[in-house]
Amino acid sequence: MSTDLPHRRPRRLGRPSRLGRLRRPVRSVLAAAAATAALLCGTAGPAAADAAGPAGASPGQKIADALRTSPVYVDPSLSAAVGPEEQRALVTQIRGTGLPIRVVLVPLVEGDNWGGKPEQLAEVVHERLGGGPAILLTPGDFPDDVEAREWPAGAHQAEHAAASVYFDDSLKGAGLAKRVSRAIDIIKSGDGDRVYDRLTAHLGTSSGGGGASGKPAAHGSSPVVRILTLAVGPLLVLAAAWLLLRRRARLRDFGTPFALPRSVFAAAREADEEGLRERAGEEVVRLGEEARSAAGDPAGIERALDAYAAAGSVLDRARGVPDLAGVFALVAEGRAALSPASGALPLCFFHPLHGPAVRRIPWRPLGRREQLRIAACETCLRAVRTRRAPEVLTDRLDGRPVPYFEVPADKSLWAATGYGSLLSGDSLTERVRRGDFTRTLE
Repeated sequence: MSTDLPHRRPRRLGRPSRLGRLRRPVRSVLAAAAATAALLCGTAGPAAADAAGPAGASPGQKIADALRTSPVYVDPSLSAAVGPEEQRALVTQIRGTGLPIRVVLVPLVEGDNWGGKPEQLAEVVHERLGGGPAILLTPGDFPDDVEAREWPAGAHQAEHAAASVYFDDSLKGAGLAKRVSRAIDIIKSGDGDRVYDRLTAHLGTSSGGGGASGKPAAHGSSPVVRILTLAVGPLLVLAAAWLLLRRRARLRDFGTPFALPRSVFAAAREADEEGLRERAGEEVVRLGEEARSAAGDPAGIERALDAYAAAGSVLDRARGVPDLAGVFALVAEGRAALSPASGALPLCFFHPLHGPAVRRIPWRPLGRREQLRIAACETCLRAVRTRRAPEVLTDRLDGRPVPYFEVPADKSLWAATGYGSLLSGDSLTERVRRGDFTRTLE
């Protein structure tokens, strides 16, 4: 954590003296079957699923330690399914790819250390390995299923490469080792998307006109259906184009406050803490300038000024990235006050540095009964819908990194509010003005 900086709080509208110098010129068919369950069950952070037991090292740490010696870890309970010879063959195959592939084969059942979720297992192991580029293959949610998680996402099309194995008829009845081996081959080739699309092309169509294989006949649709498709298809394209143009027109009408942050957030995610602090300062200054030059509802301008002051106060006392993300959330709140007609949502609940959310969804943290409605960005929406753990902003609790929302609410304003997602009636600005932020710093 960084120490408090010299006082830089913006005391009045205009450019603060110390801040002024900062101023510068559905992817998977397999996922569709479980989408509803994924939204209800939610995604918890890896740390909660990997608490160390009385013996010391957590299960995730033990797996990570073993993977530093060999890229293949097989739980003793699965040694009969993937024997020593098969394990050695997988090790040789992985090393021949030159890719950071690791295989973790453990039984997944509800209530285990991973909540029965392959994405939890992968997230935990990746974290215990220290992060960085990686591809982790694990058992999936269904029998004969193999799942992959990749960092950075999509670099080698690993997720589709692994998912395609489930739909490969040539592997029916094949053992787990052969399925994993096939996934590795596809990952190495780098064409997982193409293979997946080919193997799932027949899904989602009626099987009534299919042959013995259960796949639809090539020309099973009736002439009426084909005519309707030809007629309706162009209309759908025109409608989509109209919606896109309308959305762009609305953005122009609302001005730059909601177009600018997306580029700012993209740069902020790449910055270190000090760089993030500087960018946050720039955005505070910019909000002050926008509020000063705004013309419109006086009440909205006043709310923007309050958000400006609150953001400066948090910036002065920010102790790390979660607090700096709070500065961005307050700036976004101030900009929304200047453009109330936009109906802007708060920043992404899972990771506010992803930028503004696009939709609210129901979500239930793992192990909890209550269901929340949180605002999420497009990236996190896709992750939840495809049963993947969204990228989550972390904070520190008792010396270890945890998802920020797992910090007790009385110790973190951001956990209590979800950076605005969990608020009803009041605002982040009001919470800061009444002292909630400084109280959590005590």
